[in-house]
Amino acid sequence: MLYAFSHTRFAWGLLTLAATSLLATALFFQYVQGLYPCVMCVYQRAALAGVILAGMLGWLAPRNGWTSSLALAGWLAAAVKGFWLAKVHVGYQLNPSPFNQCSSFAEFPDWLALDLWWPALFHPTGDCADASWAWLGFSMPQWLMGIFALLAALAVIFIIVRITGMRRDLAAL
Repeated sequence: MLYAFSHTRFAWGLLTLAATSLLATALFFQYVQGLYPCVMCVYQRAALAGVILAGMLGWLAPRNGWTSSLALAGWLAAAVKGFWLAKVHVGYQLNPSPFNQCSSFAEFPDWLALDLWWPALFHPTGDCADASWAWLGFSMPQWLMGIFALLAALAVIFIIVRITGMRRDLAAL
């Protein structure tokens, strides 16, 4: 059942919608609540954008083996990178010091200058050590660690389901 679900546009659309909702929530916090993103926040947004792009790619061709495999790999890579970025960000918040600070400027590669191409979403203006927002005792990057861990775990589950389902299909031949 999960194998068949992993090959549907609905599954990929759900992933894309969930990640897009998270990015929209970040924009709500920035433009409505006045919580300005630091460089680590911007990098985590880029990781979410990677999940969104992977979801869109999977949605385009959910039954094509190569396309959906590339989408799964992109989903997993973006989620793992997002988790790592959120973990580093939590370190800046829990151990603030002049020797443990993030940069004030985004350092995207020249070929992917997101901060220049889309500054409303990727231009950092905040401080990484600022932990002024919390919900249920957890700061935003702590929540994002959990969210990215969940996204990575789901990607791994889908990959395992695809591999084991494929083996069953081959064994049936």
